[in-house]
Amino acid sequence: MVNPVAPPTQPAPPLDLSSPRRLHVIGAAGPGMSAIALALAQMGHNVSGVDLRERQVLDRLRAAGVIVNIGHDRNHVVGCDAVTASSAIPDTLNELDEARKLGIPTLSRAGMLASICAQAKSIAVAGTHGKTTSSSMLMLILAEAGLRPSFVIGGDVNDMGTGAQWTGGEWFVVEADESDGTHLELPLHGTIITNIDVDHLDLYGTIDGVEAAFDRYLGQIPGPKVVSADDERSRRVAQRHGAVTFGLGEHADVRAVDLVAHHGAFRFRIERDGRELAAIDLPLRGEHNVANATGAFTMAIELGVDPDVAARALAKFGGVARRFDVRGVDGGATFVDDYAHIPTEIDAALRAARDSGDDWQRIVAVFQPNRYHRMAMMWRDYAHCFEVADVVVLTDIYASGTTPIPGVTGKLVVNAVLDEHPDTRVVWLPRRDELVDYLARNVRAGDVCISMGCGDIASLPDEVLAARRGDA
Repeated sequence: MVNPVAPPTQPAPPLDLSSPRRLHVIGAAGPGMSAIALALAQMGHNVSGVDLRERQVLDRLRAAGVIVNIGHDRNHVVGCDAVTASSAIPDTLNELDEARKLGIPTLSRAGMLASICAQAKSIAVAGTHGKTTSSSMLMLILAEAGLRPSFVIGGDVNDMGTGAQWTGGEWFVVEADESDGTHLELPLHGTIITNIDVDHLDLYGTIDGVEAAFDRYLGQIPGPKVVSADDERSRRVAQRHGAVTFGLGEHADVRAVDLVAHHGAFRFRIERDGRELAAIDLPLRGEHNVANATGAFTMAIELGVDPDVAARALAKFGGVARRFDVRGVDGGATFVDDYAHIPTEIDAALRAARDSGDDWQRIVAVFQPNRYHRMAMMWRDYAHCFEVADVVVLTDIYASGTTPIPGVTGKLVVNAVLDEHPDTRVVWLPRRDELVDYLARNVRAGDVCISMGCGDIASLPDEVLAARRGDA
C-alpha cells in the first residue's frame, strides 16, 4: 500500500521563452545550472551567470555568449526579465533579495527547466538510477534518426562533449531530477522511469513516499509512458497507468534477452512479446546499462523511430562522463571513476567490473559517502553493496552543502559492512592525503580500482595516478 503524500504546491506558470529575454543564472558553475545557462544562450536569450569561483565549465558558457561574473553583486540583476537559482543558493542571497525588491520574477532551477520544456515536445527520463545514461542514449537515438533533439542532461555526453544543447528541433530530452521534486513540475509529453529505489528520504520520508511521488508524476504524462519492469515498485506504478514496460526480466513488455558480455561490452537481443525487434552491440559494461539501453530503445520506437536506427545509435554510444569512466592505466592497474553513490548503484558498478570480461584479478572499491542527512538515514543500507569487491576503502562524508550531524561520519559505513560481512577487507582512510598514498602504494598489476561517489572523489584517480608516476 502506498502512503498518501500531500499534493505539491502549485508551481509557478512557466516563463515565456518564445522571444528573447534578459536572464540571470545564479550558481552557474554547477552541473544543473550550467546546462540551463547554456541552453538558454543557445535559444537566443541574453544570459548572464554568476558563481563564487572560476570553474572550467564557465569558459564553455563564455564561449556560448554568457556574461560570467565571479562573486555576487546586487547590480547583476538590474535590467533582468527573470532570475533563476539552484536549490543550493540561500534565499537570503543579495542578488535574490535585489530581484524581489525590483519585482523581477525569481525561478527555481525546476521552474526554469519547466519553462524550457514548454518550448518543445519534451521527453523526460526519471528514476532513482540511470537517468543520465538513459537520457543520453535516447537523445543520441533521436539524433541518429535525424530528429535534431535538444537536451539538458545531468552529465556531459561523451559523443557531444556537453550536457546541454538547444537545436530548435521538435523534441527536447531532459533529465528529471526527483531529489527536489523537479520531476513533478515539468510540462512533458512523455517519460521513461528507469527504476524506483530508496533515496532522498529527507524529502519523501519513506520509500512509499518515493513511490507515491513517481505515481503522481506518471499520472501527469499525456503521451508515451515507458517504465522499468525490473523492480516491484516500478511495475506497480506502470500497471496503474497503462505504461509500456521494459527490462531484463520476464515481466517486461520489451525485453533484453541472450546477454553476452565481451571485453567491456554487451551483445543482446531486444524482443517485444517474443518477437525480435533488434540485435544490439552495446559498448558499455554492466547489465544495468543493458537495462538503460532497453528503456531508451523502447521510448524511441514508441516515438516512431525505426528499431534498426535505434540499434545503430546504441552501437556507437560513447558513454557519459563519470559513468565507469576509465581514467588511466599504470603498472597494469586500471583506475576508474564512477558517480555511483547509493547502494544499488555501487553494487551495479562493481558487478559491471566483475562481469565485464576484462580479466581483472582484484576489484578495489573506494567510496566517498555523500550528504550527512542521507548517511544518517541510509548508512545501514550500504552493508551488502560491496560484496563483489576484494578490498573496500572508505573515506569520510562529502557534505554537498549539508550540515554535519553529530556522530554521522563515513565510519558508519565501515560498521555496516563489517557487522554483516566481518571477513571483508575494509580500510578506513578519512584523510585525503592518506587515501591517495594508500592507493598509490597498494593497488597492483591486475587490479581495477573503482572510486565512487558524487563529491570531490571525482579527481581521485588523477591524484593517485600522479602519485604513482611521481608527478604529485
